[in-house]
Amino acid sequence: MQHPPLSVLADIAVAAGEAIMPIFHARDDEQGVRQKGDGSPVTLADEAAEAVILRMLVDAGVPRSTIVAEEAVSGGDMPDTSGDFYLVDPLDGTKEFVSGSGEFTVNIARVEGGVPVSGVVFVPAKGMLYAGDAAGAWKAAVADGAIGERTPIAAATPGAKLSVVASKSHLTQETKDFVDRYPVESFVSSGSSLKFCRLAEGGADLYPRMGRTMEWDTGAGHAVLLAAGGQVYTLDGAPLAYGKISGDTFANPHFVAAGAFDPFAVQLAAS
Repeated sequence: MQHPPLSVLADIAVAAGEAIMPIFHARDDEQGVRQKGDGSPVTLADEAAEAVILRMLVDAGVPRSTIVAEEAVSGGDMPDTSGDFYLVDPLDGTKEFVSGSGEFTVNIARVEGGVPVSGVVFVPAKGMLYAGDAAGAWKAAVADGAIGERTPIAAATPGAKLSVVASKSHLTQETKDFVDRYPVESFVSSGSSLKFCRLAEGGADLYPRMGRTMEWDTGAGHAVLLAAGGQVYTLDGAPLAYGKISGDTFANPHFVAAGAFDPFAVQLAAS
C-alpha cells in the first residue's frame, strides 16, 4: 500500500475544513442536522468533509477498502483492517458544530499494527492544525487554505499537581471519580479531539474518558500525542489499540490519555 506523507494528510484535512466552514456559517435550517441510528447528530458538513477526504486519500494512493470513515461505516461499509488502515472522522464534535462552538475538528490517522503512527487534527474554525508521526509532533496556523510555519510541540511532565482536560459534552461521574484520585491544579472542559492536542502541546497533563468513543474519534489525536511523547492507556494500563472489529465494532474501551508520564505508575493520588 502506498502511504501518503504526513504533509499530504495535512493538506487533505485542510481541504475538508474548507468544505465544512460554509455550512458552519449557514443558517441552522441549511446545515441539514439530523439524527443517525445511534442517536448521534450528523450534518451536511460531516458528509461534505468525508467525501473530500475519501476522494483525496484515494487519489493519494490509499485503497478505499482500507479507509474506516465514520459516516461510511454508519451506512454499513465495513473496511479491511487486517493490515494497515486509515481512520477518518470528518467532523469530530458535531454537537459543538451545531451549538456554534468552534471546538470541532477534522481527524485523519494511519494505523499500523494497532498503533496510530501518523495523524492530523485540523480545527477549521480556529485555523489551527496539529500533526504527528515518527519524526515528531508539530502545530501550525492555517490561513486561506495555506499551512504556515510548523512549531514543534511536546507533551509535558507534570509537577506536584495536574492540569486535567475533559469532555465538554460527555463529562461522566465515573470520570470525575477518576480525577479525584489525583491532586488537580486546574480542570478544563474542551470539545472533540482537541483534548489530545492540549496534552500534546503541554497545555494539560491528563485526559480521562469514561464514556463511549469510537476509533475514528481518537485515532488522529492519539497519533499526535504519541508523536509528542505522550500515551493513551486502557484502564488496565495497556496502550489503547486499534482495529477492534469483534463485539462492538470500532468501539473503544474507557481510556486515560496522559502527557509524558504514566498515570498508573506515578503515585499522584491525593492523601
